[in-house]
Amino acid sequence: MSFPWQKPGLTADQQAAAVIAEMTTDEKFAWLSGPMAIPLKKGDTLPPEAIGSAAYYPAIPRLGIPALQQSDASLGVSALGGVRPGDHATALASSLALGASFDPDLAQATGEMLGREAFGKGFNVQLAGGANLIREPRGGRNFEYISEDPLLTGVMAGHSVRGIQSQHVVSTVKHFAVNAQETGRVLADSRISESALRESDLLAFELAIDIGKPGAVMPGYNLVNGDWASENHFLLSQVLKGDWQYPGWVMSDWGATHSATKAVRAGLDVQSGANLDKCVWFDQPLREAIAQGEITTVQIDNMIQRILRSLFACGAIQHPAQRGNHLDYSWHQLIAQREAEQGIVLLKNDHQTLPLPPELTRIVVIGPHADKGVLAGGGSSAVTPQGSLQQEGVDFMGIQTPKVYHPSSPLAAIRRNSLAKQVDFVSGESIDAALDASQGSDAVIIFAEEWRSEAFDAQGLDLSDHQNRLIDRLSAAHPKVVVVLETGGAVTLPWLDNVPALLEAWYPGSGGGEAVAGVLFGRVNPAGRLPITFPANAQQLPHPEQVDPSTTTSLPGVEVKGEIFRIDYDVEGADVGYRWFERQQQKPLFPFGFGLSYTQFRYEDLQLCQTSGEITASLTLTNCGERGGSDVVQIYLRPTSGRYPSRLVAFRKVTLAPGESQRISLCIEPRVVAQWDSTQQHWSITEEEYDIYQATDAATPVLRGKLTLTAQTFGYR
Repeated sequence: MSFPWQKPGLTADQQAAAVIAEMTTDEKFAWLSGPMAIPLKKGDTLPPEAIGSAAYYPAIPRLGIPALQQSDASLGVSALGGVRPGDHATALASSLALGASFDPDLAQATGEMLGREAFGKGFNVQLAGGANLIREPRGGRNFEYISEDPLLTGVMAGHSVRGIQSQHVVSTVKHFAVNAQETGRVLADSRISESALRESDLLAFELAIDIGKPGAVMPGYNLVNGDWASENHFLLSQVLKGDWQYPGWVMSDWGATHSATKAVRAGLDVQSGANLDKCVWFDQPLREAIAQGEITTVQIDNMIQRILRSLFACGAIQHPAQRGNHLDYSWHQLIAQREAEQGIVLLKNDHQTLPLPPELTRIVVIGPHADKGVLAGGGSSAVTPQGSLQQEGVDFMGIQTPKVYHPSSPLAAIRRNSLAKQVDFVSGESIDAALDASQGSDAVIIFAEEWRSEAFDAQGLDLSDHQNRLIDRLSAAHPKVVVVLETGGAVTLPWLDNVPALLEAWYPGSGGGEAVAGVLFGRVNPAGRLPITFPANAQQLPHPEQVDPSTTTSLPGVEVKGEIFRIDYDVEGADVGYRWFERQQQKPLFPFGFGLSYTQFRYEDLQLCQTSGEITASLTLTNCGERGGSDVVQIYLRPTSGRYPSRLVAFRKVTLAPGESQRISLCIEPRVVAQWDSTQQHWSITEEEYDIYQATDAATPVLRGKLTLTAQTFGYR
């Protein structure tokens, strides 16, 4: 059977129009809202065609249109609540680890892997592409996001989306926009000026959309300047569909729709997880709005057009996803392992403690479940590979979501990578037992963890008191203590001066244990750089005080406690993270972009030029050490007048053999240099002198230059 959309030469938009011309009203409405495709309570059933995951929208066989099968997918193909028993997936390292790699090619490769697994499990839409800036370092969902910087976030998220969609699977970007904390996320009103918003959070999304061309955009649960993100005309119609001319569809987050007419007029196309809302707004209420002339059938057709054209654009209709396709999980685990290796950050290495020498006789490994696996974050992004250790976690919309340790044992990997005759393990629950075990050992490796989850912010920046005491006492008793952090974001480290070596491994995923061991013993030269600032304490933050989670509501689909509350993000405005620290002249614990290596790099001959509006910086990078390794060339810019603090304007990861040199040329992204003129509604680069410098991190310039840039204005119309 042939279908109208199969006529040769049709564009994705023309194919979508050919389908819409044949669709009935009921077929259209069946795609405008849908329930969560997971049983939330006893007695709930799924449509027989639903695979079971985030959402299902029925197929239209007579038109050759497959069902929409959607899965959570920030860090792998999720099966929330064990909805698909026995269906395991590869767990990627946290998005912070991806951000720490500063490697767009790696982002694309991990996206391709995620898309392959989704396609092979029958999914054609992945709820991936987290592009929120990390404004709140204690955010419970920070491990799903990439960085505090708009350029790094936008580039990495865009390449990840591009990778997913290369496999005939639609990817979202989310959560649009300024969805910066989990506490009270369904009541939080993010207040921020248009210029600050355009120069920070929106810029990250704009770059991600430019690069990745995601098929869908998901707004957040929060309000932005007084309107829910899912019915925010400024965000969805003026910026996304207007200025950026975004052609895809806008789907609400699950249980985040608050109206029919207002939402559609604002630019929302699909009500997702409608069973979590007060009512199915995009069914009978929307039909009534059409009958009353508030919404037109032309608008409805445009909503469906956006869905279909995104599916056609990535080949999801022409190449329908098929369950049961063979998946090479061994290959995928190696991809996940490489991501973890490239994202591990060496934060301290006194006296060249690392890599550990092969001639050690006895090593002691200490830490919760380091004999079993590596920690993962909680919530809708949780992935449970076969063999995962699952402990009691949290109740998530009536679904029990466990605290998961991915089955990549650091202890086993250390034993494989080390030549030590004896590698012992103790859990660390008893500090005295850990001290006893450490006696007579050549090295002590402590795994310290901090668990975060969707809907729950960290309360403070500290590790548990027990872990801090454990590290304190062991470092006082033993000269060679290496600490490996498994955290969902920045943490404070009161014992930092007492330990000679420190790694940040984030949540390292299915290959995490082997990745950590590879860095510890030198098989891998660490190349990660911090994608976030590590504050010295919470008082350095723009918002040191936190909302009491017991006074508000952080989950959809439950009885609302508390009132809408405002968060004044104009305190920092566009100066998120390292920009804030520079503006306030504060010294963090570790700056954005920081990371050590087992080799040394030399930087020379910075040249700056502007021709035909394009700004470039070039320099020579040399590996002057004895090991091959990778460095991240970071270029920052600020007006010499001090109008705004330093901004990352270009970066590139470069791998060099010992003694090798390479001339590097980087184009500077003009939208990062520019400021947004809210009156004229365009970007503007002021003609003045700018400091442009190469740095090893945001606080450590190495090569400096100055350049007077010519004035530029550019916009969208």
